[in-house]
Amino acid sequence: MHVVIAEDLALLRDGLTRLLQAFDFQVVAAVDNGPALLPALVEHRPDVAVVDVRLPPTFTDEGLQAAVAARSRIPGLPILVLSQHVEQLYARELLTDGTGGVGYLLKDRVSNVAQFIDAVKRVAAGGTVMDPEVVAQLLARRRRDDPLENLTAREREVLGQMAEGRSNAAIAGKLFVTEKAISKHINSIFTKLGLPPSDDDNRRVLAVLAYLNS
Repeated sequence: MHVVIAEDLALLRDGLTRLLQAFDFQVVAAVDNGPALLPALVEHRPDVAVVDVRLPPTFTDEGLQAAVAARSRIPGLPILVLSQHVEQLYARELLTDGTGGVGYLLKDRVSNVAQFIDAVKRVAAGGTVMDPEVVAQLLARRRRDDPLENLTAREREVLGQMAEGRSNAAIAGKLFVTEKAISKHINSIFTKLGLPPSDDDNRRVLAVLAYLNS
């Protein structure tokens, strides 16, 4: 599985490279600045890109902007964003096109090797991975006109697990209920959020977007 890494800190960039290689990923490019990221993504078309949000030269959002630009050229390009802090705008922008694997993790999670490698694999496979701390902080910022106010407490809990990228089976295991029960909760969530039946997985992504935007 081919990976492109974008990280300006040499020690972390080298650490990510060695860690991924130890788990049989092939790091085809490792760049340290924003301008170099887009050409690397377009050239190598990796199975997944691990991208720091803030890269030189301005340390604002070069990493994210390069990732978004690459996804416009390569629809569905899986992107796992790493950030030092919870940045609400980036978490939302990452999910706006609703295609391909996406993830948002705080850099502290990299120290949990099993969790990080699992996140990379899930994003590469087309899944969505959201750091629990990101979800928690976004949840704390809900406005009074919360579009999720019609959801039950259990449905909110299920949607929170969906936002973290968990499958129905994983959510069922986490909440100690059956997959059938989770499926019913999710269908109820879709109905209450006004998301009609679809042949693809966009409803799941749109539900997560509603959760993040609330």
